[in-house]
Amino acid sequence: MGTIDISYFNLFTGLLLLVIPFFYLWKFKTGLLKPAVIGTLRMIVQLFLIGMYLKYLFLWNSPWINFLWVIVMVFVAGQTALVRTRLKRSILLIPVSVGFLCSVLLVGMYFIVIVLRPDNIFDAQYLIPIFGILMGNMLSSNVIALNTYYSGLKREQQLYSYLLGNGATRQEAQAPFIRQAIIKSFSPLIANIAVMGLVALPGTMIGQILGGSSPNVAIKYQMMIMVITFTASMLSLMITISLASRKSFDAYGKLLQVTGESKR
Repeated sequence: MGTIDISYFNLFTGLLLLVIPFFYLWKFKTGLLKPAVIGTLRMIVQLFLIGMYLKYLFLWNSPWINFLWVIVMVFVAGQTALVRTRLKRSILLIPVSVGFLCSVLLVGMYFIVIVLRPDNIFDAQYLIPIFGILMGNMLSSNVIALNTYYSGLKREQQLYSYLLGNGATRQEAQAPFIRQAIIKSFSPLIANIAVMGLVALPGTMIGQILGGSSPNVAIKYQMMIMVITFTASMLSLMITISLASRKSFDAYGKLLQVTGESKR
């Protein structure tokens, strides 16, 4: 059983469902109608453009072009993280980019090489979607975690200084703030994992079933998607914080001014 294509007319008909949320955004004067409309239009244009690009990416199926696309994703994700966290590029650009790149390569290639074992490990069919879903999840978790980490340090500078003054190493003094960042960022993901398949069917699994895969195959893929996104998100956060912390404090352990550059 193959995938049922959606005609452009039927796609337009489906998009009419957006009238419902748009109406309530307007009715209650939320101020979100314009951003929602603009965001939706951007999504449509971007997805059509990426669809055209991926068509040729899959057609060429070149390892060099595929990895170039991964580098582009890392760069865009890094810039997006800086905009959302409003942290200085001089402090976060390299740590975030290195964290994303190392994590997506280590976890993504582990999944492809060790678990999937395709004939061509650089096949665009596997490399692009797997790396893409990893990047999306790492971006979301890192934005929440970094905001929590740096806002906590800024708010509780006395606690941080107290820990240092009582003999704690810099890593030990940072540990409570890293702990809060992890809790804030990963609690929703852990809660989602706990009820997956019971309360809701995840999008990846639904997409595979609609694409003609058997439920058993879709379930196994979904399990691994959750495992690799969880692992990559945690690994990227730890690498990012480890590298960023070296540039976030002065020689005496005082937090530097880390916000202010990345604005919309």
